[in-house]
Amino acid sequence: MGGINAAGRTSGHQAFRRTVIDALTDDDQQTLLLGLAALMGLGSHRDGAWHDVHGQSVSPATLAERCRGQVLDHTLIRRIEDPRFHDDGLPGNRRASLELGSELTFRIRRRQLPERLPATWQVREVDRHVLEVTVPAGDLDVMLPETRQAQVRAAGQLPSGFNPSRYYRSVHHPRGLSMSIFAASDCLGSSGFEWETLRDRLDPDDVAVYAGNSIGQLDDEGWGGLLKSFVSGNRATSKQMPLGYGQMPADFLNAYVLGSVGGTGAVLGACASFLYNLRLGVEDIRSGQRRAVMVGTSDAPITPEIIEGFRAMGALADDESLKALDALELLTDADYQRACRPFARNCGFTIAESSQFILLLDDSLALEIGAEILGSVPAVFVNADGWKRSISAPGIGNYITLGKAAALVRDMLGEKALRERTFLHAHGTSTPKNRVTESHVFDLVAKAHDIHSWPVVAVKAFVGHSQGSAAGDQLVSALGSFAQGLLPGIPTLDAVAEDVYAERLCFSREPQSFSADAAFINAKGFGGNNATGVVLSPDVTERLLLQRHGEAALTAWRERREATREASRAYLAKADHGHYQARYRFGEGVLEGPELDVSVERILIPGFARPVSLVVDNPFGQLDE
Repeated sequence: MGGINAAGRTSGHQAFRRTVIDALTDDDQQTLLLGLAALMGLGSHRDGAWHDVHGQSVSPATLAERCRGQVLDHTLIRRIEDPRFHDDGLPGNRRASLELGSELTFRIRRRQLPERLPATWQVREVDRHVLEVTVPAGDLDVMLPETRQAQVRAAGQLPSGFNPSRYYRSVHHPRGLSMSIFAASDCLGSSGFEWETLRDRLDPDDVAVYAGNSIGQLDDEGWGGLLKSFVSGNRATSKQMPLGYGQMPADFLNAYVLGSVGGTGAVLGACASFLYNLRLGVEDIRSGQRRAVMVGTSDAPITPEIIEGFRAMGALADDESLKALDALELLTDADYQRACRPFARNCGFTIAESSQFILLLDDSLALEIGAEILGSVPAVFVNADGWKRSISAPGIGNYITLGKAAALVRDMLGEKALRERTFLHAHGTSTPKNRVTESHVFDLVAKAHDIHSWPVVAVKAFVGHSQGSAAGDQLVSALGSFAQGLLPGIPTLDAVAEDVYAERLCFSREPQSFSADAAFINAKGFGGNNATGVVLSPDVTERLLLQRHGEAALTAWRERREATREASRAYLAKADHGHYQARYRFGEGVLEGPELDVSVERILIPGFARPVSLVVDNPFGQLDE
């Protein structure tokens, strides 16, 4: 796994450890603080020693203590750091109609004058570059520039000082795509093996990439800039249109990270997009169609326009609502850090950015290459809501997805494991509607299986709602819980709201020790895009592998895994010191067709160890000639 969100880097469980920092030992806290300090540019590690921002050599303990406050205050949800959201105000325009009592004369550069002018305007040439325009008395429609104070100032931003585009040759890439490059590179680096080594073991068509996001790239480098270009007086660039597409994270991985010619695509399912893409990967592997699948999402929606859109829907926790919630006159930085309150009295979700990628392998391949197995995904269930009062209203699909997921875990692991060793990774958006509807889903399924104290985790309390990447944040957090034996608390949960169905659920503000066999990754997406994924712990996965492959195969796998672990540890040590290996190969090994060797049964591709097999499954039989 690899990625980046408001809590930090995904690999090595850095982001997860940030959410349970108070439960870590002093040594683990120091390691975490140093890693985040390096990520945020607050310190550096070179020549075998740590240095502060002034270049002075300091001890690890000293640097960690110096940076603690900055790290804690500038990770997770916090006040938006873009100055436009502060006193500068958000730039905009206001329509106005001017009444000119007399004619108006002004001078303007020739290239700035519109091509088509009102018939009553008179234009005189002053010189080659300057024109003089006379507008007669009367009405004149204009757009007056203004700034508007932001009404939403909280978000789950990437750690302060971190910019993913710094680590490769990014040329006007939208932020979400730069995050994709970093996240996928982090995933490959932490895996402990070289991508080319894995690729050479496989038919090129055994690989797939399913990655996207929920609303495309809507910052100025993508569709956001394109759509504003005419009205803002700017030119559209040649990159804004193609780089704005929602499937572009997959396209970037194929073209610049993996060089893959295998399966590709992206399913957009609002807040459930990560699980939708995970489902494609799981089903490809279960059917035998693919053996290795990279799955992920990358969302960067912290822009004035997207925030305003969600605010106009009444979906976001805006400043006025937060003040009313706590009867405050002014909001402090601490109040913004508490903006997201799943299952408590709340007023809306907190928008966030995140990019998460995981590498799925079929079980035989994982054993063959000595992979470090972080967990396994037996299935992802998806259901729509049926008839709805409005497109944003809740429905019944999530009851079906969680019901199926719970039934699968019961059938695989037994009733006792389902009741006592599973936990719920809630969608937990922090809206009044979600706290009621999702808790009711949990309550009914718990009653059906006689579960009395089902632990609930709501990671959005820490990192916010990253739209299509939200379930990715949940999944990597669940993998952290398996590895660390801890469930993050919900620190903003002062008290469970009265309308939450909490009788059979277990909520906690503090991290809790918990030995889990499985986690349910739940998503209630806008428009009725419901999904629940099942992820099994590494221990349970090994027991299943033993049952299928036998002790000899697992013994051989454990021996091969030592080399993988050593390579992974080396990568993580460098990453914790702020040295990242972004994999971006622009223009390398480009093939256009004439280089291929095509026969009836296979296609040989230069640079690939194995050919693409053209032997396909024909389910229909052959017609008589």
